[in-house]
Amino acid sequence: MNTKGILQRYFEFKEQSLSRLRQQGYFDRCKIQVGSATCENASGAEAVYREFDKMIKASGRTDILLHKTGCTGHCSSEPIVGVFKPGEIPVKYGEVTAQKAFEIFTSHVQGHSGPVVDMILDKKTDRLYRNEFIFCGRGSQCEGANDKLAAVFQEKLNQRGLGDQVKIGSGVCLGLCAEQGTPVSPACFVFPERIFYGNIQESDLDEIIDSHIEKRQLVSRLEVSFDKIHNHFFDHYGDVEYFNHQLRLTLKNCGVIDPESIDEYIYYRGFEAAAKVFENDTAETIIDKILKSGLRGRGGGGYPTGFKWRNTYLAKGDEKFIVCNADEGDPGAFMDRSMLEGDPFSIIEGMLIGGFTINAKKGYIYIRAEYPLAIKRLENAITLAREFGFLGDNILGSGYSFDIELRLGAGAFVCGEETALIHSIEGLRGMPRPRPPYPSVSGLWGCPTMINNVETLANVPVIMLDGPQWFASIGTQNSKGTKVFALAGKINQTGLVEVPMGTTLRDIIFKNGGGIKNNKKFKAVQTGGPSGGCLPEQFLDTIVDYDSLTQAGSIMGSGGMIVLDEDDCMVDIAKFFLDFTQNESCGKCTPCREGTMRMLEILQRITEGKGTMDDLTKLERLGNLIKRASLCGLGQTAPNPVLSTLRHFRDEYVEHITNKRCPAHRCQNLLRYNINPDKCVGCTACARVCPVRCISGSPKKVHEIDQQKCIKCGMCYETCKFDAIDKL
Repeated sequence: MNTKGILQRYFEFKEQSLSRLRQQGYFDRCKIQVGSATCENASGAEAVYREFDKMIKASGRTDILLHKTGCTGHCSSEPIVGVFKPGEIPVKYGEVTAQKAFEIFTSHVQGHSGPVVDMILDKKTDRLYRNEFIFCGRGSQCEGANDKLAAVFQEKLNQRGLGDQVKIGSGVCLGLCAEQGTPVSPACFVFPERIFYGNIQESDLDEIIDSHIEKRQLVSRLEVSFDKIHNHFFDHYGDVEYFNHQLRLTLKNCGVIDPESIDEYIYYRGFEAAAKVFENDTAETIIDKILKSGLRGRGGGGYPTGFKWRNTYLAKGDEKFIVCNADEGDPGAFMDRSMLEGDPFSIIEGMLIGGFTINAKKGYIYIRAEYPLAIKRLENAITLAREFGFLGDNILGSGYSFDIELRLGAGAFVCGEETALIHSIEGLRGMPRPRPPYPSVSGLWGCPTMINNVETLANVPVIMLDGPQWFASIGTQNSKGTKVFALAGKINQTGLVEVPMGTTLRDIIFKNGGGIKNNKKFKAVQTGGPSGGCLPEQFLDTIVDYDSLTQAGSIMGSGGMIVLDEDDCMVDIAKFFLDFTQNESCGKCTPCREGTMRMLEILQRITEGKGTMDDLTKLERLGNLIKRASLCGLGQTAPNPVLSTLRHFRDEYVEHITNKRCPAHRCQNLLRYNINPDKCVGCTACARVCPVRCISGSPKKVHEIDQQKCIKCGMCYETCKFDAIDKL
């Protein structure tokens, strides 16, 4: 194989891409950035984009670039608009409408009145600062030193009357010390200059104020050179609290690049990892790097990725395949979809490196058909990669040929299991088969096949560019790197968060997620989707890694994380997830097909007030039997939500059974509506809305509910303006 000049060819391609971006004014024009993904578009992003386009044309200005990106993952604030003016702090706006777009353009972009402060994303910002210093540290050993220095810095700024002009913030550990080899803490990232200062002492603070803030001159002796690939995202969004508590490796380009522009992907070092691998590495050295990085499969199983790659490489076969598992089926999970919509090229590059390692000539991306925008952007990315020579024959002159094909799934949850996925690609019904043989030995059409999920593959270029040692410096002993979670449920800031392994559940929920909605009390967090478990408040300080979550009675899973509050019924939650997995069971094996149905019937009885204490014993016995005897991961994990809620919230089950009462007032058949005679004024409003006419009483007289006729619909409760109806 001729490997000479591969990097040279790559950098020639990159220079051509940079030239095209310069012609567009990508680097020196004012940029208005509008999120464009499924969630953003559903929130009105297309209308916002059209409004900006109309205003730019009407203004006659040619120095403004209107730019689409993928989703940043801050779902509760969509649509998100960023305004990037050269030499100024970038400003992000949340929940933008077409009318707000008009105000942002006329006030901020046109420069008449400056940023519209009451629309700024953080909501805590009441002004645009001249500088922002974001101190590195959360989750690192140096966090205390950074926090102390930040407090002293703030005090000095206040004393000099600059406290309202400079913002001091804190972020996640960015791994500077691992990069430098020696500690550089305390350290911070500075906007708008976008530089790092490191090894800052209290004695340096006055010089930073005098030189940097007052005179606009950098303190060069404190500058730290640091160019890891994730830093490009921090350059854009590190001043936003929701983002600066994240470390984005797999989501590094989401919200930064136009996902339909290969030039922008290349500018942010796209395909550089593949070019370096082709020129410098063999299959053995690549596998060694993956092993040293400690990367484990992010699809839920957590199997060491390097072992899987090595097993497939060593397997005998004339033809081998690599498959990207993008069949994301967990309720509330949208990590893979957002990655594919926001940065499809990184998945292609990860597959390209993996294919090269095992000498596969063909790769498949298995994606559910319900992801039309992700499919469209993947198709576009594959087409552009072929046109630029990153897919096809003799890639970059390396002698290696590789191509990718999309295969659409029908949305069966079981097809997330490797062997069921293989059957589906082959055109068969998606049903699992016993293992061994494992796919790495006998997969697609009986050939050795390496299957990785979207997030796993997105980590591969990062490891190859930034080094396995640096990647392994992040996380815990047995769980390296970062993990993306889809935060949903009763939480203030829903969306995607990517944090270092080892971050606590408390930090994710209360720092990243902003705490519980409406000041309600936290009750539990469901991790791992329908295959996971529910953890109560006493587990909030559990760190997020594969081993710790398993020990706590849940799993990491693919990354779904649903937060529950005091108004949620844990019996009902268990029933919801079991109903999902029971419906999604392929029916091949009896324990899963019949066992989950029997468990669901018991839960149904309990929520209807017909359960007995013996039912709890049956649930536990059935659940443990199904876990042991089921054929695939769906059945083996289906009982987890029931077993974990029985373990941690048994009192709620007992209350449903013995007192026929749902403490959270969620189980409809156990509800009872009573009219409080001390509050009822006889307005007749409840009687008028009752669909079964079970409320009697004359005007201005206390009314009464016939409990035998009441269907528990709650219309009376919602209608009463005097809080005279109690829900029991």
